[in-house]
Parts: sequence; structure tokens; C-alpha cells
Amino acid sequence: MKKIVPGDFDDYRKRFPKDAQRALREVRLAVKKAAPRAQETISYNLPAFALDGKPVVWFGAFKAHIGFYPGAAAIAAFENDLSKYETARGSARFPLDRPLPLGLITRIVKFAVRRSAQKPAE
Repeated sequence: MKKIVPGDFDDYRKRFPKDAQRALREVRLAVKKAAPRAQETISYNLPAFALDGKPVVWFGAFKAHIGFYPGAAAIAAFENDLSKYETARGSARFPLDRPLPLGLITRIVKFAVRRSAQKPAE
């Protein structure tokens, strides 16, 4: 079966239940506010934001959580703040049945933007 690639954020968002759609919109807005120069895109079939062609953050909806992918350095830097969430190298899971930590997401995105600016272009 061929997987359908979303064309943009709204195309991606519409595939999910209302609670996940709301959470996706909230994360998107937090990322846009934290990184106003970032370009919105779809990368790895997920909503993403990039600066100067370099990915900064990805996020996506799943059955019971929002997956947030700012990279391993950001997850490590915010390890204490993320301690009440499930994390893995480069990712965090924010349960859909709890309020999203939008302030934390904003701080992580700003960190990821600073790191992106320090990395050489690939």
C-alpha cells in the first residue's frame, strides 16, 4: 500500500481526531512564535520548520501523544524540564490527555534555533 505524503500542515492535520488537531495547531503556533523566520515544511511526512534550509524541529500526532523532535542536543539540554515526559534521543512525547507544555516547547525551539545557527550548512 502506498503511503500518502501530506502536502502541507493542514493536509497533515486533517488526518487526525479533533483533540490531536487542536494540539497540532497549538504546537505549530508555539514554534512559529519562537522561530518567526523559520520556513514551514513537511519533512519525513511530519510538519517541520527549517531555517536557511536547515531543519530545526519536527512534530507529529499519534494515537495518544504529540511527538516533538528538536534533536538530541535540545532533549539533553532540557532533560530536567522534560523529566515528566517520555523521551528518547532527540524526541519527547507530550500526552494528548494533558495540557501541552507550550512554554517549554517555546524554550526548546529557541535553543534549537540558536544551535542551528551555529551549525555549518550541509
